[in-house]
Amino acid sequence: MEVVTMTERYEVVVVGGGAAGLSAALVLGRARRHTLVVDAGEPRNAPAAHLQGFLTRDGMPPAEFLAEGRREIGRYGVELVQGRVVDVVRGGVGAFEVTLAGGRTVHARRLVLATGLVDELPPVPGVAERFGRDVLHCPYCHGWEVRDEAFGVLASTPMSVHQALMVSQWSKDVTLFLHTVGEDELTHDDRRRLAAAGVTLVSGEVAGLEVDEDRLTGVRLADGTTRDRSVLFVAPRAVPRTDLFDRLGAELRETPFGTYPVVDETGLTTVPGVWAAGNAIGFAEQLVNAASGGYRAGAVINGDLLFADLDAAAGPAASGEAENAAERV
Repeated sequence: MEVVTMTERYEVVVVGGGAAGLSAALVLGRARRHTLVVDAGEPRNAPAAHLQGFLTRDGMPPAEFLAEGRREIGRYGVELVQGRVVDVVRGGVGAFEVTLAGGRTVHARRLVLATGLVDELPPVPGVAERFGRDVLHCPYCHGWEVRDEAFGVLASTPMSVHQALMVSQWSKDVTLFLHTVGEDELTHDDRRRLAAAGVTLVSGEVAGLEVDEDRLTGVRLADGTTRDRSVLFVAPRAVPRTDLFDRLGAELRETPFGTYPVVDETGLTTVPGVWAAGNAIGFAEQLVNAASGGYRAGAVINGDLLFADLDAAAGPAASGEAENAAERV
């Protein structure tokens, strides 16, 4: 872990040390911006043994990926502190007061909130313990590694039918356990597509998982019967970490996958000077998208600070003279 100095004023404070936050910090550090990253150490992909689908980093352990990111930002003078931001107050123009657990307060001209989200799993015994191993949620993240195995899909949300159809791309042996979804809730299109994909339907509540030698072997129903399965896909409920957005008065929007801040194409929220990136802006921001969003936010923030400083240095009179000169030309 990098040694953190106690300088209390920064140009940018980045809240969140995942792919989005580190990427923003890397750009800002290379732009010579005095930047602090506050990392609570709770990455969404922590349960996974490897990350997939990130060009040149496919198969890399998530912890190794983050460690390399921390080393990279350290080369450019970015400071990193392990901690949690508990309050953010907007002061004057371009001024934010950021309070960490323990009482430390720092000041920033701009903020990047890359606070991510929490996956709230269905309350079925065994699911949480095996999540990221053979209980999965994203076929793009893990589908190749479990291809052609016996898949189960736990229907616990309205999107579970969609999930079952998607994972059929990676296996032709897919069983949809309706669990909390009644058969009468399936539409005609649902049934037509499930049949075309060869997905087997099983009614009844799922009571738990069967495990042998630390491997999933089956899904146990409440009636005592068991269906052999080696992989189970679930649809977690996304719980975005919106507390800091709420404190700043940012506008939020409701989606089928949680409540997220309203942002423009650069990640700028409705609060001037505050950007958001990564899973803080959406459920489906995969690692590569999060890194891209952080990069974009960092570059835009640097430009925003640059022109704010130039305008301040030029002053009203100089600006007016420049405009008059432009008109004369």
